[in-house]
Amino acid sequence: MFHPLRVREIERLTDDAVAVTFDVPPELRPAFRHTPGQHIALRRSVDGQEIRRTYSICTPATDEPLLRVGIRLVEDGAFSAYALKELRAGDTVDVMEPAGRFTLEPRPGHFVAIVGGSGITPVLSMAATLLARQPDARFCLIRSDRTAASTMFLEEVADLKDRYPQRFQLVHTLSREEQQAGLPSGRLDEERLRSLLPALLTVESVDGWFLCGPYGLVQGAERALRALKVPRGRIHEEIFHVDNGTATAPAVAAPAHSTVTATLDGRSGNWPVRDGESLLEAVLRNRADAPYACKGGVCGTCRAFLVSGEIRMDRNFALEAEEVDAGYVLACQSHPATEKVELDFDR
Repeated sequence: MFHPLRVREIERLTDDAVAVTFDVPPELRPAFRHTPGQHIALRRSVDGQEIRRTYSICTPATDEPLLRVGIRLVEDGAFSAYALKELRAGDTVDVMEPAGRFTLEPRPGHFVAIVGGSGITPVLSMAATLLARQPDARFCLIRSDRTAASTMFLEEVADLKDRYPQRFQLVHTLSREEQQAGLPSGRLDEERLRSLLPALLTVESVDGWFLCGPYGLVQGAERALRALKVPRGRIHEEIFHVDNGTATAPAVAAPAHSTVTATLDGRSGNWPVRDGESLLEAVLRNRADAPYACKGGVCGTCRAFLVSGEIRMDRNFALEAEEVDAGYVLACQSHPATEKVELDFDR
């Protein structure tokens, strides 16, 4: 559900990134309480076309939520360009309630995040909340940025290091700039991580790994962890940027005529699926309240349970393997492979 929220503050983080803070009125605070790592969707209309984009919440999870997100300029980005160049304090933006399963509920243990660029945003909320609530927990942040000037949330991360010097470990690499101290410059690719991680920490003792950033970094980090014998269940991922055409499913012949039955908020309907349409698009033509945000297979907002029928899912950068095995699909990436398909958005 979307709510119109007033922009309290816009803070410039780098030349191409800002932090946007929203005022949350008292009556909406329960709706906007978030689990560390969750995101919100922002909505605006451009030339009569609705645009939605998801941004992760960077602030700690508290009973009185401070709703703050980091937004980095994306080439030809319809919302990011607006946020950096036009959005002002006092403006109103439609904001969806927090969602997402790339989360870390505070608990004792040792946790590690490997992030690239704006992938720091949800992890900042995870680390700050965990260290504040769990005195026995430790957090290691391994981050990669192009240059020092392009690094988001430098002050916030430095503050965590000052407040929790014994429990917060920071390793920062730059891919396009040499540092006076720390690791040599270069990308955090699979080969580098396979040698770096065992030198930094006891890999087998880590209770949870959180990978966030561009597709290449996240996939390389996962391969490195699997090579180091880390169980798949301890690895959690969120992709921020995906190149077009990356990791798409092979084409499967679609039926000449197909229908989708969808249950949403307790109400069901049955509609035809047009040629080339995703199941989400078919549902949206008839139910404008169907949940979605990115339509790119990244955020997971459109997750639904496949009750019956078969589908082809073009991309999946949001669902864990266990969710797929349990029968969940991304409606925005799903196309019918049988004449009848049934989805349940309420499960």
